[in-house]
Amino acid sequence: MSERLKFKRVLLKISGEVVGGESASIDFEKVDEFAEELKEAIEAGAEIAVVMGGGNILRGYKASKWGVDRVTADCMGMLGTIINSMALQSALEQRGVEARVMTSISMEQFAEPYIRRRALNHMDKGRLVILAGGTGNPYFTTDTAAALRAVEIKADVLVKGTKVDGIYSGDPEIDLKAEKIDELSYNDVLKEELKIMDATSIALCRENSIPIIVFNLFKRGNLKKVLEGEKLGTIVQ
Repeated sequence: MSERLKFKRVLLKISGEVVGGESASIDFEKVDEFAEELKEAIEAGAEIAVVMGGGNILRGYKASKWGVDRVTADCMGMLGTIINSMALQSALEQRGVEARVMTSISMEQFAEPYIRRRALNHMDKGRLVILAGGTGNPYFTTDTAAALRAVEIKADVLVKGTKVDGIYSGDPEIDLKAEKIDELSYNDVLKEELKIMDATSIALCRENSIPIIVFNLFKRGNLKKVLEGEKLGTIVQ
């Protein structure tokens, strides 16, 4: 491992918008750019598990508003995360990075089933693991899945890549007076009802003392900088 890395074993949570396009559900140019970021981090010695959202394809709660049964809608959303994960795996393999998609839903023709010990074995061998399908249960977000998997793989940190450079006192796209917050406690996030992740995921990280770093993934090189300990974004601990 590079001596420059502060965090070695990492759970990276990203939303579907990281790979989503305006005219198509997946922008493969964005997928390629994200794969390059991951390759640099892996080559620096990081052990990475990625939990992907699927909002670029379908958000379950939105489908439910149109009359689709909520359980069915959430299952459709889980399938969206698997589509994104397969696209990312392909981009990584084209760059010589060994990657495995593991799903919480049985889908062995496309990906391995998620088995904790097998995921740990992949990471020990230097493979990047993409954890798809959320928790495999309706009513639970991919944020909750990220926190759960972070605990299971004994991650040093949960990093959430977004399009903003941290947590703000308000929505920076709407409130021009919103101020960036450099550090928060888990209880601060829950008390203030900050919407960066859902309450279940924050509480799970708090109970297992896993710090959360929220940063701008859209700026090239930021992922590696965060893993090296550079103070980017907001840390919750």
